[in-house]
Amino acid sequence: MENNWSQRVAIITGGAAGLGLATAQRLATAGVKVALFDARSEALDKAKPQLPGEVSTHEVDVTDAASVGAAVAAVVQAWGHVDILINSAGITGQTNIKTHEIPMDDFSRVMAVNVHGLVHTFQAVAPAMLERGYGRVLNVASIAGKDGNAGMASYSASKAAVIGLTKSQGKEYAQSGLTINAIAPAVVRTEIVAAMPPEQVKYMTTKIPMGRCGTVEEFATLAMFIVSAENSFTTGFCYDLTGGRSVY
Repeated sequence: MENNWSQRVAIITGGAAGLGLATAQRLATAGVKVALFDARSEALDKAKPQLPGEVSTHEVDVTDAASVGAAVAAVVQAWGHVDILINSAGITGQTNIKTHEIPMDDFSRVMAVNVHGLVHTFQAVAPAMLERGYGRVLNVASIAGKDGNAGMASYSASKAAVIGLTKSQGKEYAQSGLTINAIAPAVVRTEIVAAMPPEQVKYMTTKIPMGRCGTVEEFATLAMFIVSAENSFTTGFCYDLTGGRSVY
């Protein structure tokens, strides 16, 4: 199946920086019309000039279904449809902290962004994708969702939920023309990692057999295949991007 990138429309949440922006740059360079969703308006303003081609930016709170729905409607009105959804928006919450010390409002916020947000975006784009019989959805998980990271219980639990949700979605929509997959990266040098305590980053990096962090370019390369038309017989799968830490 041909990719026909120039005919595709993509929505990327958390698209103003990090993994989302790196993937947006790859897609836009290939000719995809790209809509960046992010809660940070200033970051969106900085990101847009970094992308070629047709790009729109939308200040969106993924925890608010109405905010998501309005932004998706604006994209469809402008470009007619949505082919690709990449759920990259995510937060770690407090880290380097044990479970009994986690403030419940912090735990709830992590789940709201990392899990509820993913459901909100999918529910907003799925009806149109199903009507057209085509869609590619990529949910950004984490090795923390497979193995659990000490000091990051909230984040680990949320990413385990992302993996479980992806598996369920893959089975639910397997005959619809939609594929729904995930990527579970280990440590990738992004703003979200830079904001963590150094000891937390060291703990995660020492578990990687390659002995280094991943790069946003490596993430974007794998993401491009996952959301391509050519990736037509894999769904509900969690792709590894961990430098050998995860081999299952």
